This record gives sequence, C-alpha cells and structure tokens, in this order.
Amino acid sequence: MNTLAEEVPVAGTDQSKVRQMLNKVPEVTLYFWIIKVLCTTVGETAADYLNDNLGFGLTNTTYVVGALLIGVLVFQFRSKRYVPGIYWTAVVLISVVGTLISDNLVDNLGVPLQTTTIAFSIALAVTFMTWYAFERTLSIHSITTTRREAFYWLAVLFTFALGTSAGDQIAEQYGLGYFVSVLIFAAAIAVVALAHFRFRLGAIPAFWAAYILTRPLGASIGDWMSQPTGNGGLGLGTTGTSFIFLALILGLVVYLTVTKVDQTPPDLVEAEMEAELEPEPAPAQS
Repeated sequence: MNTLAEEVPVAGTDQSKVRQMLNKVPEVTLYFWIIKVLCTTVGETAADYLNDNLGFGLTNTTYVVGALLIGVLVFQFRSKRYVPGIYWTAVVLISVVGTLISDNLVDNLGVPLQTTTIAFSIALAVTFMTWYAFERTLSIHSITTTRREAFYWLAVLFTFALGTSAGDQIAEQYGLGYFVSVLIFAAAIAVVALAHFRFRLGAIPAFWAAYILTRPLGASIGDWMSQPTGNGGLGLGTTGTSFIFLALILGLVVYLTVTKVDQTPPDLVEAEMEAELEPEPAPAQS
C-alpha cells in the first residue's frame, strides 16, 4: 500500500481540509492510449446512436448521459485509489458529454465551429493555468487530492469538447473527409511523440497535447467506420461501431483490473510529491 500518498503533505494544500488518497488515475502505457482512443470513438458514435437511432434528441441525450456521468463521478471521487472499471466508465461517459456539449452549441444554438473551437481552447487553457496556480504541477502522477482530481476531470471534459469541435471543423467544414482526418490527427500525434522522445519536449505538455489530439482522432475513426459508404465511411453504422468498441474497452479494462499493469508505481508518486515539497532555489545575489 502506498502510505506516502496518505501521510506526506502535498504542496499548496491545506491538510486539515484535503483528503489524501492514492494516485487516482492510470499510468500512461500503451494500454492507456488504446483505451483512450476507443473511448473517444465510442463518445462520437454513442452520442449519435442515442440522438438519432433511439430518437432521444440532443437535449434529452445530454440529460441522460450527464446524469449517468455525475453518478459515476461520485463513485470515482469517493474511491481512494484508481479502479479501472470506474475510471474508464467515467472516461467513456465524459467523452459522450464532451461531444454533446459541442453538438448542442453548434446544432441547437447555431454557434460556428470556429467559435466553439476557440472557446474550448480558452476554457482548457484557463483550467490548466488555474490548476497550476493552486497545485504548482499538472502531473497526472500525483492526482492524490480531491481538488487535483476536480481539476483533472474538468480538463478532460474540455479536451473532449475541444477535440469534437476541432475534429468536426476539419472533417466536415473543410470537406477533407473522415479518413483524411484520421491521417491528419494520427500524424499530429506522431509529431508530438517525436518532439517528446527526440527533441525533449516535456512529459507533461506532451501528454496533454496527445490527450487533446486523440479526441478528434477517435471521433474521426468513429465517423469513418459508422458513416455510409456514400459519405466516405465504412457503413458499419453507429450501433455496430459502438458495440464493437465497447466490447474492446470491456476486455481491456478486465485485463487491467486483473493484471494491474497500469497502476502508477508508488516510488514514482513518491518522487513526484517529494519534488513538489522541495523549496524553490533562492534567486542569485548580484
């Protein structure tokens, strides 16, 4: 058991008010990115399935999925450690909600995609700046307090909403098509990876850049697979695509629950927290 996350003070927090926990999010592994893309694909196709196939409409779909997300987040916040089933259920639902927020603004309120893309970019930037101002870190290796977890999920929500708007703008408004969009966003993620591993882009900005880009990548994959062949898709439909990816997510989450290969190592959490507690060096005297 990682006792450090329960006993060591966290920089920038009031220990009388903040509940200490184990790290609440998974370690970034290949499994993380695979499930993340699968979740974003489901977010796109499931929203379309509920809205169009079941006839819920955007407003009712938003209410239903929003209520489910709130319920799952209650369990997520009450848990004292990372639980794959709860965490990834929350990611699936928040991906649907992020899609619905963008779709409601564009389809119901007539807000241009350029405007929503800029607005969500600003909202995400403000979230990161506020998070850093309070916690002095954006690392996902030390999501060990309720406040940090709240910032984390708020950032995740805005990445999904931003990714939806940006993806729709490129795939539909610019008329490039779904498959070309898949290639564009996959190439952008490859550039981020190259910048991190070859040109020493920091792990934290590289992670969040890739996290944002996987949203439009997954959405483009979902649209490409589900849309009719006449529209440039594979014609699998939203029902088939949603259930295929949900089955893959379920299988991987069960595997991670059993093997625990995506648990953040305690020594990594310890190193992160000790680094936060180190005082900043005093400025050199002239």
